[in-house]
Amino acid sequence: MVKIKNYQIGENSPFALIAGPCVVEDEKMIIHTAGEIKKITEELEIPFIFKASYKKANRTSGKSFKGIGDKEALSILGKVKKEFDLPVLTDVHTAEEVKNAAEVVDVLQIPAFLCRQTDLLVAAGETGKIVNIKKGQFLAPEDMKHAADKVASTGNKNILLTERGTTFGYHNLVVDMRSLIIMKELGYPVVMDATHSVQIPSRGDESGGQPKFIKPLARAAAAVGIDLLFLEVHPDPKNARSDAESQLPLGELKDLLIQIKEIDQLIKKTN
Repeated sequence: MVKIKNYQIGENSPFALIAGPCVVEDEKMIIHTAGEIKKITEELEIPFIFKASYKKANRTSGKSFKGIGDKEALSILGKVKKEFDLPVLTDVHTAEEVKNAAEVVDVLQIPAFLCRQTDLLVAAGETGKIVNIKKGQFLAPEDMKHAADKVASTGNKNILLTERGTTFGYHNLVVDMRSLIIMKELGYPVVMDATHSVQIPSRGDESGGQPKFIKPLARAAAAVGIDLLFLEVHPDPKNARSDAESQLPLGELKDLLIQIKEIDQLIKKTN
């Protein structure tokens, strides 16, 4: 079980939501999106963690948008946290980045490509913050034990494990729903990332996606039993500066969450 603010995650508790745009594009969009998602989650009584990467260090092309600047982006995330009284999550990419990010956010996220980087995992663990480790596209779910153990070696057991699809041939990902059960057996809350799971990685100079599968994957994962649902949500996905083809339109979020909550309640009542 992991505690954040006044609610707990795991041990058959109602699911929590991690949601927000892929990356901090500008202050106006971030503040608007955070405010709208908070309204929805408050109405539906769903615990909410706001997410946005303060920079994107793993873009397909070196010409792709990487961010507006570390200091400015972290400052905007700090405003979200203060103005809306929300826990905030962001990615970290190197051990050197961890300190500055941890001064602002509540959850440090380890990108899937970096889930075996020992120095990064240990540095994140040493902050005492919640650490969300995304399962590498190249890993079997049981192998996430080693990543979790690296964080836990610091004495920090505030760990989340995220499914985000597995490489299937070239330029395609598939989700094996068994991984949610396998990772949960490692003793940590599990997260379903229903948006990155629909990516088509490195298609030309950028990653593509199949957004029509976001909702089916989210519903299927809720039926398996998840502790958190991760969704990248954008007010105008087609014009997003990162992951334009794998973000859920903000206007479609509420209806999906209503469905997920109904499934989650049914499954956890049965359990």
